[in-house]
Amino acid sequence: MLFYKLNLKYIPMKTFLQLLLVLSVVFAQAQDFKGLDKSPMDKASYPSSYRISDKIAAITYSRPQLRERSFNEIVPFNKVWRTGANEATELRVFKPIGIGGTTINAGTYSLYTLFEEGTATFIVNADTNVWGAYRYNQKKDIVRITVPYTTVEDSLEAFSIAFSGGKETPALFMGWEKIRVEIPFTVL
Repeated sequence: MLFYKLNLKYIPMKTFLQLLLVLSVVFAQAQDFKGLDKSPMDKASYPSSYRISDKIAAITYSRPQLRERSFNEIVPFNKVWRTGANEATELRVFKPIGIGGTTINAGTYSLYTLFEEGTATFIVNADTNVWGAYRYNQKKDIVRITVPYTTVEDSLEAFSIAFSGGKETPALFMGWEKIRVEIPFTVL
């Protein structure tokens, strides 16, 4: 019987070969990456400049793609939508802001949207770590603001969220396909 010296202990050849086999399987699986997410995550911050590290708010969301579908096929009208894909969109507020006359204090929230004919209701909800809108609880809404949406000529393939405006006129913008929504807010 052959023996190999490993860490000052002798182990039988059969055990050594079994250990090598197990380690090779573990290392092979560790490098098995999944394919890219079809709705990759993104983040928008206010102020939007990367040079400013003192942020007021940040939104983390997944970006679904049209992929030859229409907005109306993906986003349910007259029903609460998760405002993106996968998990409900997350709003992190670092300093108090005001939306529709309601103060939103520093903290983490979920965002939902309710599209109806000509309007979008933007909803900030106290629930966090939520998948989709399946367990949406209206009783936990912090604020609801209804704004008109517009339609434009240019189509966006991927759902997008961005902040814009200066200190006097900050706003959150959402766009997908030809739909655009603007939600004004104030920094308190």
